[in-house]
Order: sequence, then C-alpha cells, then structure tokens
Amino acid sequence: MISINASSLKTWGRRLRPWSMSAAFAMAGAVGASAEWTNPVLDKYPTDKVNTTGLMVTDTTVTVGQLHSVTGTMAISETGSVEAERLAIKQINDMGGVLGRKIEIIQEDGASDWPTFAEKARKLLVSDKVGTVFGCWTSASRKAVLPIFEKENGMLYYPTFYEGLEASKNVIYTGQEATQQILWGLDWAHEEKGAKTFFLIGSDYIWPRTSNKIARIHIERFLKGCKVVGEEYYPLGHTQFGSLINKVKLKKPDCIYSIIVGGSNVAWYKQLNAAGITADSLAKRGQILLTISTTEDEILGIGGANVEGFYACMKYFQSLDNENNKKFVAAFKEMWGSDSVIGDVTQAAYLGPWLWKATVEKAGSFDIDAISAASGGVEFKEAPEGYVRIHDTNNHLWSKARIGKMLANGQFEVIAESPELIEPNPFPEGYK
Repeated sequence: MISINASSLKTWGRRLRPWSMSAAFAMAGAVGASAEWTNPVLDKYPTDKVNTTGLMVTDTTVTVGQLHSVTGTMAISETGSVEAERLAIKQINDMGGVLGRKIEIIQEDGASDWPTFAEKARKLLVSDKVGTVFGCWTSASRKAVLPIFEKENGMLYYPTFYEGLEASKNVIYTGQEATQQILWGLDWAHEEKGAKTFFLIGSDYIWPRTSNKIARIHIERFLKGCKVVGEEYYPLGHTQFGSLINKVKLKKPDCIYSIIVGGSNVAWYKQLNAAGITADSLAKRGQILLTISTTEDEILGIGGANVEGFYACMKYFQSLDNENNKKFVAAFKEMWGSDSVIGDVTQAAYLGPWLWKATVEKAGSFDIDAISAASGGVEFKEAPEGYVRIHDTNNHLWSKARIGKMLANGQFEVIAESPELIEPNPFPEGYK
C-alpha cells in the first residue's frame, strides 16, 4: 500500500495523535474536569453510515486503487495519468481529505497487457475492497476490466478519449467520446482545411478500429464529396512503418488521420520525418496530418522537431491560457519536475479524484450505489480545461473540443475551439 500523507495537512477534523490525546486527558484530570475528544466530521459521517458495504474505509482513511501501465509500450502514455492522480490526491489530502478521511493508494501495474488489467482489477475490488479505482488508458484495458467492475459493483474513473458506444453506471468517463473529438475534428479538417480524401491509420485494437469505423461513416455519409482512400492497422509496439509511408505517398490523401498509440508513436513520426513527410511538405500539396492520439506526453519521447506543424484534436493542451490551468501546470511541475509535460489524458486523469470527492460529499457516502446515483450533475469549476460537469444520465463529461498545432518545443498552439461545451453523446444515431 502506498500512503500519501501530506505534511502540511490542515483540517479541523484531524484526529489527535495518541500521545496528544493522553496529554489532553491527563490535563483535564489534573484540573478536576471531564473532557471527551471528538471528531466533528466523524460525528456527522460515522463510518458505519458512510460505508455499509465493507469497503476499505476507516474512521481516518479511505483507500483507493490506481491501475495504469507503468511498464510496457503504454507506459509512455499512462505515466502522466498516475502522476496527475497523485497530485490531485495530495491536494485533496492537504484540504482535509474526503468526508474527513485521508486518501491512501494501492497501486497496481497493468503492464500494457489486458489480462493483467483484469487480474489487477479483481484484486483491487475483491481482495483490497478499494473505495474506487482511477485507471486504464486503452479501450482494450477498459473492456477487459468493465465486466469485473459491473459484477463486483466497483467504480472506475476512466480518463482517456475513446470511441464511445458505451455507458455504464460503474464508470465515470472523464475524457472525450467520439462526438466530442472525432466528429468535431473531422468537420474542422473538411471545413477549415478543405480535406476531401482521408487515409485512416491506427494501432490494432478496439479504440483505433472503432474510432476509424465512426470516422469512415462520418466522412462518407456526412461530409459532402469526401471519401476514405486508405485504412491500415499495426500491432501495439510496432516500429517499422516504411510500407505504410509508401502507401500514404501513393494515395496522396488530403488528411492523414492518425490513431497510433503508445511507444509506436516515436517510430511513426520519426520515420515520417526521415521520409520527408513534414507539415511543410504536406502544406505545399494542400495536405495535413491530424491525430487524436498524440499528446504532449508522447511528443516528449518523439521530439518536437519530428512533429512540428501537425495537428491534434483534444479537449486539453498544456498551453491553455486560463487561471485554472496556470495553477495546475505550476503544481504539476512542482511535484514532478520542471521538465514534466501534461497531455490531454493526464489532465483528464487529474479530474477523476476531484469528481469522486465531490460525488462522495454530495452522496454523503462512499458506497458505490450512492456514488452512482449522485454522479449526475456533479461539476468541477476548477478543471484545468475549464468548467466540466458530469452528464445527468450517461456518466460522461460536458467539455469543449480544441485543435492544437504542434510546436518544435513539444507544446501546442491552440488554433480552434468549439464555442460551447459539447454535450456527450456516446451513442450517436447513424454511426453503427
């Protein structure tokens, strides 16, 4: 168990240390007075009332799980999620915790392997009885653990942009779904960049394949005069993209639509650059590269010079200019180092502990059924991306979509933004 104890914890409901309690009672006895120490938060939220299902909740602590890949090909993407959740938990503990209880963590490594995710999820829920889990990145890992969370009635806060077509009472989805990212980004490529032909590329698992299925439907049914001219998939961890690059050169698509994930990003973009496919060379032919999977986290490993001028559709970029984000970036760098970078999924992971805290406090309980019932309408006004709110019925977040242009320094210049929050719609009509 990894216990996060903030040395600066200041809370009116803090339990006295044993020696302090003894000293207090001795002093009371010496003056002939009676005294009884109480915790006002515990009086209001006694453990037997806020934990009726045997979760790992005591009078002073609540234990949660973290389940991400910190080894394997997905570690390049998921490490930021671990760090962001740790930051949020530290900040929550510094404020007094949740219902007067400090958060402790049991961390498990999914190791970029979907059966391992399932095994660790079962351990966290059945053996450790954690109050909630913050975890997963790929849709494959989420699909592997979802039946376990539903069977054991656990709660997962899932931070990654994903394909949609799912809604569970046992999952809070803090990233975008398809209508908030895929559809909006393709519309931008068509309307603002004049793209009419698209080459769809992805890693070979659920999210890229389903996302590209949705993208193809949108391109061919809903974008006038547009078509898909190629579609290719490669295994996770794949590093040889020469044949793909030759196919892209042959087809000359207006938009290279890339959903490569994890460590494969490094080889993909470096080999594009070596083959002379850069943003400048594409622009001369009226072409662009648009990704929905490459964030600041991946660019740190790729190198900004290899991606400069390409585009990404996300809801968050580290360069967002608002006060919430400035405070978040400063706190993240203070905790994890000045060279740290923050990508879309990292920020979405940061939202998880805060939304869980707000929901627990709204429900007045750690029980999963109570949290599930209370989730609708829970908001987080201090979100780095800006105001977010959990949808009343589908457990996804209202959020904006943005287009960022990759810079040589590894950051993004935000060049487009949806004017309003986009309502999440994980089951868009006409996309099956």
